[in-house]
Amino acid sequence: MRFMCLLGSLLILPGIANAAEMNGAELSPLWGIPFAGILLSIALFPLMAPQFWHHHFGKVTVAWSLAFLVPFALLYGVELAGANMIHALLAEYIPFIILLTALFTVSGGIFIRGNLHGSPGLNTSILGIGAVLSSFMGTTGASMLMIRPLIRANDNRKHVAHVVVFFIFIVANAGGSLTPLGDPPLFLGFLKGVDFFWTVKTLLPETLFLVGSLLLIFYLLDSWFYHRREELLPVDPTPDSRQIGFDGKVNFVLLGGVVCLVLMSGLWKSPVVFTIVGAEVALQSIVRDLGLVLIIFLSLKLTPSQVHSDNQFSWGPIQEVAKLFAGIFLTIIPVIAMLKAGVSGPFGPVVAAVTQPNGSPDVMMYFWITGLLSSFLDNAPTYLVFFNTAGGNAQELMTTMSSTLAAISAGAVFMGANSYIGNAPNLMVKAIAEDRGIKMPSFFGYMAWSLCVLIPLFVVMTFIWFRQ
Repeated sequence: MRFMCLLGSLLILPGIANAAEMNGAELSPLWGIPFAGILLSIALFPLMAPQFWHHHFGKVTVAWSLAFLVPFALLYGVELAGANMIHALLAEYIPFIILLTALFTVSGGIFIRGNLHGSPGLNTSILGIGAVLSSFMGTTGASMLMIRPLIRANDNRKHVAHVVVFFIFIVANAGGSLTPLGDPPLFLGFLKGVDFFWTVKTLLPETLFLVGSLLLIFYLLDSWFYHRREELLPVDPTPDSRQIGFDGKVNFVLLGGVVCLVLMSGLWKSPVVFTIVGAEVALQSIVRDLGLVLIIFLSLKLTPSQVHSDNQFSWGPIQEVAKLFAGIFLTIIPVIAMLKAGVSGPFGPVVAAVTQPNGSPDVMMYFWITGLLSSFLDNAPTYLVFFNTAGGNAQELMTTMSSTLAAISAGAVFMGANSYIGNAPNLMVKAIAEDRGIKMPSFFGYMAWSLCVLIPLFVVMTFIWFRQ
């Protein structure tokens, strides 16, 4: 409530619309503490104080957000703090959470009835299908559509956490690398002039290698678990009596509407731009967001209540993501500003590391630095920072600097799987799995999986595709 009061007071201040842009070169790295605090809270509280975190994670997020906003307003002025907060909310967070909510709602209205038995072969097939869907309906849409039947198929097994972990690796991240619809960083590149089919033509070999390797590793690991003694429960919680099929089919049409609205907002360049308290919002973005809100209401209205009941649909996962990412989008403001300052900013050594002494781009460093930052920062603005660091000319980046853009794109998309907060679907999948009673790895436990499985594959990819 206090946070909303602060927002309300900032909205009515007349000077916000004319506030100057934040200069990252003038900021101290100490402004990154609130962002680091949110990350550490997500990592440590579920381990050290799970009950407290479960009931109060929203309050913790607000506290860290205010730890940035209040001191920043006192030192640099309420106008500058308010302008940056409103820009983050209107231009980034609200469109982001509306799209996630639309995909969450629509996919939650589709129920795959019948009982699929979670054998290694079936699980691998579901992960493979999810990977293909991710590039066409987004990692969030594919994740929300496929995670529930995958969990239900394995509800007669004792060891399921590894299935969800690989689902995050493959469906929630790696599979979304082939089109701008797949992952937000690629969509930003599309808006900047990268051809729609450039990613599939350029990143297809890397994607096939990564997804194929992960599917093979998963099949071997899942087979080991599956054939252990007493792995299967005596009674399968899901009966075999129902025929395999789909309920809530109208949501497939609505899902197509989501894809069309997102694509429209990238292809249609309306000259009409609204300025709302200093933040510019294009007409196509407003049309997209209003269309997505309409789709949310249509899905809720047209989907039979029995479908939601069968899916065990609840708003808990999206509420958790909405609260956590509200804090992340706010506290990340100074971090992104410092990165955008380039070599003259506090993170100058990071930006300088992607350039060789002769001035040419270091493709290997672009892949790893973009990827490692995308593991903990929002991968969309991280992609944009290094897209601009590489020159920002889409035509040049697609041709003479194609390997550099490929490294940036692959790093942002693939390495979003390195932590729970690297990509929004990661947290959503985790929340749904835990809601179904699956004991998921902790923040650092999950990173142990990514260090053991993903990082070696990224090293191999570096020597095949991303070395000078």
